[in-house]
Amino acid sequence: MSEINDSTLYGEFLKGDNTAYDKLMLRYGDALTMYLKGFLYSWEDAEDLMIEAFARIMVRKPRIEEGLFKAYLYTTAHNLVARFYRKGKRRKVFSLEGFEEYSGETGLDPAERADDSNPYESVWDDEKKRIVRKCLERIGDDMREALWLFYFEEMSYKDIASIMNVSFKKIDNLLTRGRKRLKEELEKEGINDAY
Repeated sequence: MSEINDSTLYGEFLKGDNTAYDKLMLRYGDALTMYLKGFLYSWEDAEDLMIEAFARIMVRKPRIEEGLFKAYLYTTAHNLVARFYRKGKRRKVFSLEGFEEYSGETGLDPAERADDSNPYESVWDDEKKRIVRKCLERIGDDMREALWLFYFEEMSYKDIASIMNVSFKKIDNLLTRGRKRLKEELEKEGINDAY
């Protein structure tokens, strides 16, 4: 049985089926919280804004184009972060600090490894992830956010541009520069086979 797409679930919610919306929250809640944690200092704030993003959509019931629910959700969350910082007068910065605590579907949690049969390989995989996070922290905030959305959230350039409120060309430039900078940082750490 194939998974029901976002547009179908959202349509069912608009017709009054709240369980459809619960499915969307289960589908995107953890990943959105992790994305929000990139901007915020605490998991609690990230969870609060994740819930608020979903609540805004649930209450307002906006018209969302076919296939764009995830992008709309992330745009809503991104805007909530901006509002959060305007109120608190803190600067918005996308950071990866604290992501090692996350135990979601991304595989960052060692307990969630797919293959524990080779402990040396598992340790090396964990070390590579630690190095990548460390190197990502050294590149610009916008490049880091664009790379995160593209590689970890598997979003299109168009969706990332919408979320970050910049042009398609700017996303292309951020990803190109971000990949180059990340490769340079990885080489500083002794990883010369990054592509």
